[in-house]
Amino acid sequence: RPLLLLLLLLLAPLCLRGRGQGFGQGFGQTRFICTSVPPDGDMCAAPAPGTGSAEELKSTVLQLRETVLQQKETIMNQKETIRELTAKLGRCESQSVLEAPPGEPKGGGAGRKGGFAKNTMGDLSRAPAAETLSQLGQTLQSLKTRLENLEQFSRMNSSSQTNNLKDILQNKIDDLEKQVLSRVNSLEEGKFNPKNESEERGKIESTLTSLHQRISDLEKGQKDNRPPDRFQLTFPLRTNYMYAKVKKSLPEMYAFSVCMWIKSSASPGMGTPFSYAVPGQANELVLIEWGNNPMEILINDKVAKLPFVINDGKWHHICVTWTTRDGVWEAYQDGTQTGSGENLAPYHPIKPQGVLVLGQEQDTLGGGFDATQAFLGELAHFNVWDRKLSPGEVYSLATCSTRALSGNVIAWAEANIDIYGGATKWTFEACRQLN
Repeated sequence: RPLLLLLLLLLAPLCLRGRGQGFGQGFGQTRFICTSVPPDGDMCAAPAPGTGSAEELKSTVLQLRETVLQQKETIMNQKETIRELTAKLGRCESQSVLEAPPGEPKGGGAGRKGGFAKNTMGDLSRAPAAETLSQLGQTLQSLKTRLENLEQFSRMNSSSQTNNLKDILQNKIDDLEKQVLSRVNSLEEGKFNPKNESEERGKIESTLTSLHQRISDLEKGQKDNRPPDRFQLTFPLRTNYMYAKVKKSLPEMYAFSVCMWIKSSASPGMGTPFSYAVPGQANELVLIEWGNNPMEILINDKVAKLPFVINDGKWHHICVTWTTRDGVWEAYQDGTQTGSGENLAPYHPIKPQGVLVLGQEQDTLGGGFDATQAFLGELAHFNVWDRKLSPGEVYSLATCSTRALSGNVIAWAEANIDIYGGATKWTFEACRQLN
């Protein structure tokens, strides 16, 4: 009798579905009916299965139990397969994040800063091999140009010590070129695995940093022969450790003008010429060109797009002015106003006691750099005023007029700038070319 009640309980829900729906229909190809039912008959109106023998009922229940156990085993196997596939997918996704190209946000992130995945490698961004090698080539060419300038300087001063240093550095550059060429050949032949490639890249970066430092020390001998503002900063590679820091912070400002000379051929996006962060707000004042977006000015996380076209490998003078009243801003390129707008962080004064960095975008106060947002190019005459400059004053700056003013908040001078990670200082030539 208990077996009979169990079978009736199993059949009861199916009868409630309505007349004309077969029992086997709810269980695929498996049939559990132990009594015959005519093809055109109503199963729910058929005689109760209790008319069968107890052995048949027992056999049916055992079949049901066996089927349930088999399905349970199948489900467990499928769960194990799903776990394995999930683990493999996670490894693939983590690898794709490391290999994402520098012009694209990693991990599918969105947004200007909040969605940027951080480069935690502590060195060069994980750019494709061809792009990294191209950047190394540009760096070597930059070092060669600087050595040629030093050679001319040494001829004028006939210093045997300078000549010896120049020869040593020239030999090191030749050796470095051979290393880069060897790396190109190895990459083409597919000999490098990720570990060897990382070690090789570390050696090249170490040599570059050493060369930058030696040449910078050698160039210090020329400082006495140039004005304190006749220098430029060079950022030859996208890294998360190469930057310059302005020693002085900004005061509270209800208006400002930021002007500079800038040169870059980076594409897409030259990166971040400067960023100013304060406690609790990393985007207090930022100038950035990232990815395929136009250059933007950020004030307290509010954004205005700037109509600059400057990544042609030539020197350009740019200025951005702003007042807190109505958030009115103006943009100048090469002495001419190219755009304006309003409602950019209106009635928000620029906060004091922050950190001003050249060449990197800050995600935390004084740090949190991302190699993909680093500035790639050259920068000079970065000046800041706590007022809006007139069009005439901007034009004087862009034409290197002797009447041009220095910033009353931040003035461009070597004594005001500290450099880190291989960024270099050397003589600024743009104004000499204009004059």
